[in-house]
Amino acid sequence: MDAYGPVCVGIDPHASLLEAWGVGDTLDGLDRFAATCVEAFAGQVAFVKPQSAFFERFGSRGVAILERTLQDLRHTGTLTVLDVKRGDIGSTAAAYAEAYLDEDSPMAADAVTVSPFLGFGSLAPFLEEAEKNDAGVFVLALTSNPEGPQVQHALVQHGRPAGVPGRGRQTGTVAGDVLAALREANAGATPMGSYGAVVGATIGSTDEDLDVNGPLLVPGFGSQGGTVDDLRRIFDGVTRYVLPSTSRQVLQAGPDVAALRDAAVAVNDSLQL
Repeated sequence: MDAYGPVCVGIDPHASLLEAWGVGDTLDGLDRFAATCVEAFAGQVAFVKPQSAFFERFGSRGVAILERTLQDLRHTGTLTVLDVKRGDIGSTAAAYAEAYLDEDSPMAADAVTVSPFLGFGSLAPFLEEAEKNDAGVFVLALTSNPEGPQVQHALVQHGRPAGVPGRGRQTGTVAGDVLAALREANAGATPMGSYGAVVGATIGSTDEDLDVNGPLLVPGFGSQGGTVDDLRRIFDGVTRYVLPSTSRQVLQAGPDVAALRDAAVAVNDSLQL
């Protein structure tokens, strides 16, 4: 972030974007799109975030392109965040963690997104694998989709459903518990921990403590409606941790490599938080 600025560029090969680039919504178009993004962003921005689903829709050959994209981006100065939002339990969670965070995996990324809604403890394999491989984990906490508050704003009493008897328990939200668990996992780390939260730029406002001593991945910035003013307001006091994520705002400048780089620079320049 110090070297390249805080922006995280999403690599989201939507069908409409592939068509707009003139490469076609085909496997070959996906390949050309991904290679162009690597050329444009490797060593130029702090983070890139490939969205796995848009590669997976092409089947095994699309996943192979994702693997190559991750491999080509890594070790260039740019960190990869693989957006897969996985969440499971036991040996299955451990297998997911190994697939995405083990340095020897063909799909290894520098960080991965995960869902904590099977219980934060279910994420232990991801945190452990990340620690072994000097990698990171971004945990969904306050997402900006309209369905999110149904779970994330639900009240709990120190991890128990509201209403469960217990003397002296304080009521908080599910999101608050997730953030508190991240804060504990990052305790004592400098300059920040490797376990971050996903907090949307379009959530409006929150009373939650967003200081988890770790990075805050912030989707929804740019074309999805989030503004610099939103970032200043929502993340007041913790802007040093914020990684605003944008895809369309930058990718619509393609397929010209120089134009893509200029668009990423322009976003970084706008982020005077």
